[in-house]
Amino acid sequence: MQTISIAIDGPSGAGKSTLARRIAARLGYLYVDTGAIYRTIGYHMFTKGVDPREEPAVLAQLPEIRLELTYGEDGLQHMLLGGQDVTKEIRLPEISMYASAVSAIPGVRAFLLEMQRELARTHHVVMDGRDIGTVVLPEATVKIFLTADPEVRARRRMLELEERGTPEPFESVLRDIQERDWNDTHRAAAPLRQAEDAVVLDTTGLTFAESEEALLKIVEEKTR
Repeated sequence: MQTISIAIDGPSGAGKSTLARRIAARLGYLYVDTGAIYRTIGYHMFTKGVDPREEPAVLAQLPEIRLELTYGEDGLQHMLLGGQDVTKEIRLPEISMYASAVSAIPGVRAFLLEMQRELARTHHVVMDGRDIGTVVLPEATVKIFLTADPEVRARRRMLELEERGTPEPFESVLRDIQERDWNDTHRAAAPLRQAEDAVVLDTTGLTFAESEEALLKIVEEKTR
């Protein structure tokens, strides 16, 4: 079948995952959170005591990793590592930098690339990440670059962490956002950048509902 793929890229805390999940549900498409996949790799390194910046040590671990992407009764993506559901664990604040570090390693990206492309070949998908429209799905039907000011993204992330019961001070969250922005845009392997044919959606001054409708409008216009 001819599948439709929607690629949503953008910096950390822009709301990609939440909005992509909502859009996928409304369209009846499969939602693929690629950030969760990298977080699972990062979490594996964390549990094994491996420095995520040590490329040889990280690559040596890859053959041991049994990673599965499933969908629970709640309709949400769940990450399994060695058969264990680690969906909650990979969202711990300390795993963010592990995920960012391992995702900068070319060998890790190559390890996961085919998994992501196979999902897009066999399903209508909404996929979000840092390099979906530029590297993973360069022929995506719709490409959107979702962004917002760092301070706004930090406030949103802070509320998200509070809701999860893992609160962090604003200054710490903002510093983490700014550090991830720098790392993501300056890494050698698939740096964060806007695809030339992507539509930019800046949600700085938008509510969640307004962002969702704006995103849907772009998709509808591009898939007519």
